[in-house]
Amino acid sequence: MSQRVLSPTAPRKTAGVAERTRPSPRRRAVDAAEKTWRPLALLVVCFGAWWVIAAAGWVESYLLPTPGATLDVIVDKPGYLWDHGWVTTYETLLGFVIAVGVGILSAVVMVYSSTVEKTLYPILLFAQVVPKIAIAPLFVVWLGFGIGPKVLIAVLIAFFPVVISMVTGLKAVDPEMLQLSATMGAKPWQTFLKIRFPASLPHLFSGLKVAVTLAVTGAVVGEFVGANEGLGYVILQANGNLDTPMLFAGLLVMSLIGVVLFVLVEIAEKLLLPWHASRRDTGATTTL
Repeated sequence: MSQRVLSPTAPRKTAGVAERTRPSPRRRAVDAAEKTWRPLALLVVCFGAWWVIAAAGWVESYLLPTPGATLDVIVDKPGYLWDHGWVTTYETLLGFVIAVGVGILSAVVMVYSSTVEKTLYPILLFAQVVPKIAIAPLFVVWLGFGIGPKVLIAVLIAFFPVVISMVTGLKAVDPEMLQLSATMGAKPWQTFLKIRFPASLPHLFSGLKVAVTLAVTGAVVGEFVGANEGLGYVILQANGNLDTPMLFAGLLVMSLIGVVLFVLVEIAEKLLLPWHASRRDTGATTTL
């Protein structure tokens, strides 16, 4: 009776377990096209409707410029929009980073201390429902017309999604995993680093994607109140001069900044959490 000799390096197949292969470049291109053609088609329809309404004269040109007039402003003044756009981007990133750091730290303290959570959570909720545009002038009085008020408003707007998503993630850990780590003699900081924090990352990144777009809004709101640079300043000046092509150009650049930052956070999520992002191939919120 002959025996089959298996090479020690030969891959072994387990019954009932399907092998996962890396998709080919062509397959990835097809998947990317499948995910992007619908939003691109919607954008084309929106721009088409915008062009038809403006070109037909249904709305006065000083109220609604044509897409061509808006693009002409972007092409004619790229340096102007770039300089002010970079100011807004810097304020957004600085506020976002501070909000992430403070939000994560606050969430950890709230999860590990019920007293702090019961004390701090109502205050956070109250601070969130207060309109930031209403208190922005107060920040200008306190901090002046520099970068401080813009960053502070960006922090306040972006902070709440970060802390809420982090608290949710830290509390969503399987209790049996925590019991197992305690049984094996793990210290609290070891349990946090090995179990709680990794398990909270999917929730955290969901909050980060919301927070980074809100940080753009916060920076622009701060520029509305008092600034001599930034996209908020550009939009405010264009509105005062009835320069609607420049106003729409500023809005488009601001939207582009938010989209790019959102995509960067999503890329970071895919790189840091491949085990999680790979299970969301059909998710509606996934752009990559």
